[in-house]
Amino acid sequence: MSQQKWIRYAMFALIYFAQGAIVSYFSALNPLYLQGFQLEMSTIGLIGTIAMIPFVLKIFLGMLSDSVNFLGLGHRRPYIVIGLSVQVLCLLLVPLIDPGKSFGLFAGLAFILMTGQALYDTCTDGLALDTTPTVEEGRIQGIMVGGRALGVIITASIIGTLAHSVGWVSVFVALAGLTLVAMPFVFLVKEPARPAERKFNWGAFKAFTKPSLITLGLLGALYSLITNGANEILNPFLKLEYNINLQTAGFVTTLWGLGVVAGGLSGGWLTDRIGQRNSVILASLLSLGAIAALAAINGVGAAYVFAVLFGLAYGYYETVYFAISMNATDPRIAASMFAILMAVANIGTAVGLGLAGGLVDTIGYRFTFLILAGLNLLAFLLLPVIFRKGAKAGAA
Repeated sequence: MSQQKWIRYAMFALIYFAQGAIVSYFSALNPLYLQGFQLEMSTIGLIGTIAMIPFVLKIFLGMLSDSVNFLGLGHRRPYIVIGLSVQVLCLLLVPLIDPGKSFGLFAGLAFILMTGQALYDTCTDGLALDTTPTVEEGRIQGIMVGGRALGVIITASIIGTLAHSVGWVSVFVALAGLTLVAMPFVFLVKEPARPAERKFNWGAFKAFTKPSLITLGLLGALYSLITNGANEILNPFLKLEYNINLQTAGFVTTLWGLGVVAGGLSGGWLTDRIGQRNSVILASLLSLGAIAALAAINGVGAAYVFAVLFGLAYGYYETVYFAISMNATDPRIAASMFAILMAVANIGTAVGLGLAGGLVDTIGYRFTFLILAGLNLLAFLLLPVIFRKGAKAGAA
């Protein structure tokens, strides 16, 4: 492996590791931090909603990156540096604000922080699209998925210990430090000059009228609905059935995350070798089996094993969808197009969380797992359209 390729891989992994660190904080510790200022859960939920708005707006950030060469420095790297810098600055400012007394200021800071993350996330995807040969798309997406999951796993343990033993200021300083680790690699990676055929063109958005691309978006919504819906109810199921405590729930999540890392890395390697259509088939069958297995859990020990298997299926399916989306993008609007496909997958997540919760209240956890598992079969109805002859998404 050449030195430049190694640096590229390290940069992508570390940027997504930094993103995973923030995801870990917001999902695990932010509510506890805010409760320390006597904020109600409804208010905490509102801050979370505000913080996620930039990930809806990231479509426009992709258009900015595709169309504007920032001060002649490039279409990707300058925006990645700006996004990472904004995240670091906001993390260092967080301890200076009392959210109980200055809720609006804290919510605004959360919005700016996540806008920085959405900016570097979108432009990192764009850089990957600009620089990755087709034969490496699965590998790159595996590195990204694995890096983010590893960030969640490692950071959850570190920041939890810091918050308990040292204090919250150390948590935000540590998160800022983890963000900065990726910065040197951004400067070391070369961004290629954009040839004329890659020049931003509004007409390229006509691609979204193609049945293959529309159906690809449906596949993204489907896999995201299934996997995130199942993930949402796993720990509540174990709490109800086996009365697990928070420590055990955290351990289950850690095992799931390790499975995601393995699924992302092995899935990327496998996708590059067996082709994307075969990988969708394998991913849907693996997801079906793993989620059905969750319904068969008969004790905490089995939960540990099946959590790893489910994580493996989750990471593999996500990697496959991301790789196909890379292959389907038009280079003139690469970041914009990829962001739109990711946004559709996020819609699937929102639907899946509501659907899983509603089904649990109606038919219980085990039958909900089985229904979610069965929905994987719908992917086979989409394959002929996504991979029809001549469709770009069908490239191996």
